[in-house]
Amino acid sequence: MTEILVGAVEDFPDNDGRVLAIGGFEVGVFRFGDELVAWENHCPHAAGPACQGKVFRKVGETIAEDHTSQGMYFSGEHQIVCPWHGFEFNLRTGRHPGDGRYRLRPVPLTVRNDSVFLELPNLSSAAA
Repeated sequence: MTEILVGAVEDFPDNDGRVLAIGGFEVGVFRFGDELVAWENHCPHAAGPACQGKVFRKVGETIAEDHTSQGMYFSGEHQIVCPWHGFEFNLRTGRHPGDGRYRLRPVPLTVRNDSVFLELPNLSSAAA
């Protein structure tokens, strides 16, 4: 593994992310306040560019005891939708909400002195 400096925390937009191509390896880095996560830009469903999808807050629905809808709401969970086939993934866990067999592959991320570092497989060209 090779540690790569990919920028400052402030370079990553809050409640959104960026896809970086580093030596032929693509990774999505997402920020939610002080929390940053990184995922390989590869959808486990059909190999699409999952991290290039739209980020949104998960929609929930309140159901009454009589099984009627009491309305929809946005939860605090952030999801991303793969642009190829619409598979959704929780951005904090990488898991598909309905099928645990599908999950994004994490990329180790460290923040030191407001700088963001990724641990990537050994690459022939490590230029961000």
